[in-house]
Amino acid sequence: MLSKHPYQIRSAYQDEWDDAMALAWKTFLQFEADCYTMEGVKNFEDFITDTTLHRMFIMGAYQMVVALDGKTIIGMITLRNNSHISLLFVDEKYHRQGVGRALVEYLREYLLSETGVVRVTVNASPYGVEFYHKIGFKDIRPEEKKGGIIYTPMEFVL
Repeated sequence: MLSKHPYQIRSAYQDEWDDAMALAWKTFLQFEADCYTMEGVKNFEDFITDTTLHRMFIMGAYQMVVALDGKTIIGMITLRNNSHISLLFVDEKYHRQGVGRALVEYLREYLLSETGVVRVTVNASPYGVEFYHKIGFKDIRPEEKKGGIIYTPMEFVL
């Protein structure tokens, strides 16, 4: 697939896990952490540093796609169970430049061509709700809070 952007989007390599999770943590702290309780911040940190999650990625059971500017990861998205976006983060310098949309589109094309999945869900953070609405996701339920994590359950039919 030819890219319309000056950056590359592709499946993540195994050795990119730490850099992608560092981007997720940095961006979470910049844009999300203020809305969360200490419990929520700790639960998010525990999630992205979980060794089981990392092993699932290594085994191919947890997909990650990255956006790169040269060799630098500027965005990342992860997919659980071939149907749920569990992380989507873009470096602040690349916000509003189509990186997040391109990552979701890459996953959409992958799912349609490789899996037969026709519905994707996400638990959108307060900061991400507007973005997901803009790209066609619809709320399933009102905003929820669990373990200090605030999210709006959403879905997108491919």
